Amino acid sequence: MPNPLPGLLERIRGFLMRAVEGQPRPGPWYLPITGGWLPANVGDKWNWWQLGYDPVSGVSSAIVEACISAYAQTVAMCPGDHWRLNAKGGRNRVTTSALSRILKHPNTYQSISDFMLNATRSLYQEGNAYALALRNDRFEIDELHLMNPRLSRPQVATTGDIFYNLAGNAVIDYRLGGEQNTSLVVPQRDVLHIRLHCERWPYPLIGETPLTAAMLDIAASGAITQQQVEFYMNQARPSAVLSTDLVLDKDQVQALRDRWNEQARGLNQGGTPILTAGLKVQPWNTTAVDAQLADVMKLSEQHIALAFRVPLQILGLGGTPYASTELLMQSWIATGLGFALNHIEEAFGLLFALKGQPDEYVEFNTAALLRSAFKDRIDGLARAVQGGIYAPNEAREVEGLERVPYGDEPRVQQQVVPLSAAGQIPASPGPEAPPAAPPQPAPAKDYGDDVKREVARLRDAATRIGRRFN
Repeated sequence: MPNPLPGLLERIRGFLMRAVEGQPRPGPWYLPITGGWLPANVGDKWNWWQLGYDPVSGVSSAIVEACISAYAQTVAMCPGDHWRLNAKGGRNRVTTSALSRILKHPNTYQSISDFMLNATRSLYQEGNAYALALRNDRFEIDELHLMNPRLSRPQVATTGDIFYNLAGNAVIDYRLGGEQNTSLVVPQRDVLHIRLHCERWPYPLIGETPLTAAMLDIAASGAITQQQVEFYMNQARPSAVLSTDLVLDKDQVQALRDRWNEQARGLNQGGTPILTAGLKVQPWNTTAVDAQLADVMKLSEQHIALAFRVPLQILGLGGTPYASTELLMQSWIATGLGFALNHIEEAFGLLFALKGQPDEYVEFNTAALLRSAFKDRIDGLARAVQGGIYAPNEAREVEGLERVPYGDEPRVQQQVVPLSAAGQIPASPGPEAPPAAPPQPAPAKDYGDDVKREVARLRDAATRIGRRFN
């Protein structure tokens, strides 16, 4: 039999939304709320709808939608893979397992991006995400089908075994030949259950959405928005006032108003009205009350983002800018996004019984988040290749480039050596003595006097010989 509770809650929500601000909102404060994220004692408060409680968890708030979409769309961008550690200390991607096939094609009507988008959205909007696993003839998980978290919940048998009541998927209803929203009782081994922190019975099986922590801030933001809408739709405050000290009759006032509208309204905006008779224009500025309301709404939005652990820069709400996109994403990965990815990875590992195989695990690749940050991505790959972490071909594969010859081996610069190799280098000799100065050639001997004496001696000898023959 279909569960009438969701339809009833939708009618209650529609009734409450039709109530006018300031008028009483009768009931149904006595209605027991089950299967949602409301606290169990919500019916004890007669004005629970004025405190921000909502029987339907789909809160119409821009900041809540931005936070949930930030997680859902970002997780959907990260491709998942099945990895197995090898004997060399590295890892190999497994492409032939049932897990690897599910991470690429979860079922016949959804892509993995569509599946992760809706699963993550259900997780942060409802606190839980349920998916029914269907097996093939080899008892391998062959399909995953998301179920409605408002119509599904776990149950504990008297033996301590965990079962799930699942409903809310039209494909499963028609495939099994049942009625719409038919509830299925499924053992835990055939259910992918991703849940946030657990605070309700049956603890610890039902997760709690961050919306509960931000409930009052959401209510405050919604009340301010609704009040401002009603105020602006019913107010009679003009943008400017024309004033004069003269006493004008009704016809003169109407004539001045018509002349002003001809120059300042519609297609004539930006014209230059000519004022006569001492008329002056007094703009109607924003009051301090309006500015305070804007500050209060901004503070509420910051509190909601804080509850979801989403940086304000991700939502475009300002804050201290980061030096690069990589630093911004790394900051979010280190906090809320990193937890979400790891939490979903562990849930897949539990469904596919990877706890008995410690060398296998699921990992979603966050490198896809830097697809648009070309400079940061290339700088990181270049440093990894220069540092010997990546081989050139491995870095080229990351960018979708073909392998090149001699590019399969990591390399480092020649001067980078281990300490053991540095110790084998012989000690360098001491400082060398300066080279000896080259020998100086002997100074050339002056033979001038000897030649003169020898010439004189020969001359004297020739004189004596001449005298002898004379």
